[in-house]
Amino acid sequence: MLATATTTPGFWDWSFDPPLVLVLDLAIFYWVGARRTVTPLRKRTAQRWRTGCFYASLAVLAIALASPIELLSAQLFWVHMIQHVLLIGVAAPLFVVAAPWIRIWRCLPLDARRSLARGFSQGRRAAPLRTVSRTLGRPLPSFVAFSVVLLAWHLPVLFDATLKSTTLHAFEHTLFFCTAVLFWKQVILSPPLRVRLVAGQRVVYLIGGMIVSWVLAVVLALAPHPLYSYYAHLASRPGGISALADQQLAAGVMWVPGSVTFLIVLFIYVHQWLTPPTPDGNPAPMLASEH
Repeated sequence: MLATATTTPGFWDWSFDPPLVLVLDLAIFYWVGARRTVTPLRKRTAQRWRTGCFYASLAVLAIALASPIELLSAQLFWVHMIQHVLLIGVAAPLFVVAAPWIRIWRCLPLDARRSLARGFSQGRRAAPLRTVSRTLGRPLPSFVAFSVVLLAWHLPVLFDATLKSTTLHAFEHTLFFCTAVLFWKQVILSPPLRVRLVAGQRVVYLIGGMIVSWVLAVVLALAPHPLYSYYAHLASRPGGISALADQQLAAGVMWVPGSVTFLIVLFIYVHQWLTPPTPDGNPAPMLASEH
């Protein structure tokens, strides 16, 4: 990023930068892995749904990171918050629903997969990585990581720093997406990963995550002055709005659009939590069927 542009980006102002290249690479890896995976006939409809979610997730990533939104986010804070909402509340949950882990893994040659799997599961050097993986795979550490990353990167000192450094900005977005995947993985079934929480616990977990985003929205909305010097000192903004109005719009983006995915998944699990069991004794499967 992050030269302050004086002209408003147009619809065709896309950038073929590393984020878009990575998105295209993921699409290729998934396609190669899918060709090496045999899907049973009874599961093909569900797999087509997951594949659609995967490519939709990549499309959202491309829109957030390489479209005119990326350029406009240097001029308008509220657009920058749309970018963060797309990463955390749209791309990440779609990625988890898609459950692309096996297909991406199978893009590698068989010998490479065997070697990597043996090294990760048994290698001494990989022991710290296994510990981190097991820790972050649990609900509480995932929630803490998601919350700390979301709130810490919106501290003025860090947020302003990302607006002055392309590398730091890319690192911020990477952490947003990765910790959001860890968060959503706790409430959305993504085989072969396991959802450790039962329906009632998922409801509490989702409410907690939504409250974290609301805390950020409230701080932005009630601040009596612009919190970020980068945006406060811009000579002009598209639409001619003030820095404070821009910040209040950003708060609205985090409060309303930023809550939509939480509310959708929350509604599904509240419904599942309250729905009487089926004749076989199990709750009616909905978003994250475990059967």
